[in-house]
Amino acid sequence: MKVQIFTDGSAKGNPGPGGYGIVMKFNAQEKEFSQGFRMTTNNRMELLALIVALENLKTTKYPIEVFSDSKYVIDAIVKGWVFGWKTKGFKGKKNSDLWLRYLQLHSKFTITFNWVKGHNGHPENERCDELAVSAAESKVFLVDEVFERQAENNLFD
Repeated sequence: MKVQIFTDGSAKGNPGPGGYGIVMKFNAQEKEFSQGFRMTTNNRMELLALIVALENLKTTKYPIEVFSDSKYVIDAIVKGWVFGWKTKGFKGKKNSDLWLRYLQLHSKFTITFNWVKGHNGHPENERCDELAVSAAESKVFLVDEVFERQAENNLFD
């Protein structure tokens, strides 16, 4: 028995309005999650989708398989980059707030990561893309406060 998590993120402009989509499967059960944000980036939404999926799990006793089309997320974890970034205080790295949030979850689970090619007919990835795009276009947005604060502070960079 294992949990399968499929994720995708979207941004209309980079930065711009964005959203994430999640499909989670366990046995015969399936759940979907999505949320839009008024100003964010695609990478933030890809990473946030993984975080939200893990945060929505009620137990840590089953292995997890994650499927994502985000090389940014998959490579950072599988190749161990994020652990080096943390050691160096995320100096020069974006999305440290989300990476720290992910790292708090990482050690609680046994996770296998799988990269899937986006827009290539993978049914769950296509569904996640639909959810993420719909959330980005919905106009029902949360505020990505960390991103917007950082963007405002870097106005003249």
